[in-house]
Amino acid sequence: MIHKIENEINSLKNQLIYHPLYKMMEQKVDLQVFMEHHVFAVWDFMSLVKKLQLDLTSTKIPWVASPSPSAGRLINEIVWGEETDINKDGLPMSHFEMYLQAMDQVGASTFEMNQFIKNLDSSKSIIDQVEDTELPHFIKEFLKFTFNVIGSNKTHVIAAVFTFGREDLIPDMFTEVVKNINKESDANLSHLIYFLERHVEVDSGEHGPMALKMIQDLCGEDQDKWNEALEASKTALTHRIALWDGIANLILEPLKK
Repeated sequence: MIHKIENEINSLKNQLIYHPLYKMMEQKVDLQVFMEHHVFAVWDFMSLVKKLQLDLTSTKIPWVASPSPSAGRLINEIVWGEETDINKDGLPMSHFEMYLQAMDQVGASTFEMNQFIKNLDSSKSIIDQVEDTELPHFIKEFLKFTFNVIGSNKTHVIAAVFTFGREDLIPDMFTEVVKNINKESDANLSHLIYFLERHVEVDSGEHGPMALKMIQDLCGEDQDKWNEALEASKTALTHRIALWDGIANLILEPLKK
């Protein structure tokens, strides 16, 4: 069934790996537009990871052993890395904070992202909070999909979106970004390149096989779960394509005037 999912999402995955967006980031301003919108995907990824940690490890007192130790190990490793990795300067820092640091370095605005976080209200639905923003439609739809998946409380679906919609894609996508950004521009890209190459290094290693085993363990012999995992993976990739399309259109916008 893993092979079936991989085969059925292959065309969507290729649309992302070979998306024209990567070759558009030759100018500093283009990279700034990319980062100012992509940062929301960097941020919401952590909520997917933390939901899996809640579902697959013991986070309550008194403690009991996890029923899925291999899945728990994967998620704990990823949480450890995402929340408390070492940045380019050797300081403990979350990957999200590293990305904000890289944005500052290239002159990309962090205002919208910081304002969004500042306005988060635990008493309100996150979906409503996203809808109330003035963010572009394609970012709103991306975020709403993520949090609707989390809200489904279907661990196998969340794991599929995490694996096939995020973790499995990142090495290929970020490799393309590194290959195509203009390292000869006047922008200092050291923090961004470190962030991208760090993800390629970590996510292309043992995390990939561990994530696939997590899907197998969670879906087991239940065909309905496999079908839901497949459909969620396709939808996740479709939203990522829409995100890339939306950013590409914003980069092209000045050329259309």
